[in-house]
Amino acid sequence: MLNLACAIDRMNGAVAKTIRWLALLMVLVQFCIVIGRYVFGFNSIAAQESVLYMHATLFMLGAGFTLLVDKHVRVDVFYARLGNRARRRIDIFGHLFLLIPSMSALLYWSWPSVRNSWKILEGPISVGGIEAVFLLKSLIPAFCILILLQSFSLLVRLLHKKART
Repeated sequence: MLNLACAIDRMNGAVAKTIRWLALLMVLVQFCIVIGRYVFGFNSIAAQESVLYMHATLFMLGAGFTLLVDKHVRVDVFYARLGNRARRRIDIFGHLFLLIPSMSALLYWSWPSVRNSWKILEGPISVGGIEAVFLLKSLIPAFCILILLQSFSLLVRLLHKKART
């Protein structure tokens, strides 16, 4: 199981290494949009939407890696003051009863919308925009799957630590 957990960690790491370049590309495209608009009087809805697509991709596909490196948002009222054993219990509870069920529900309930979007190859959000909303909606199940896999990996490690102690 630890080998599978390591493979999941490597996969989320590879996804993060790939999509991290979107942050730089997003800044460059936004810079070009601003220069185009204010210097040359040119505006492109597709270019503006491309920033939205890159932003969504960066955050949705990077969430699994964020969970892996423990940089996700945590409401830390008592957690920091607790010992390792109590933290491990909270983490196990969180994965089993909060994260995994919520990601499973989101995956289940979003799938019909994503499937229908692919069936009709759903068009742009705005007139003149990118004709690929179906790709944007596909980020939702991808996000859920990456988070579920990373949660499983972390859960395996937490339970392995518990078995050793």
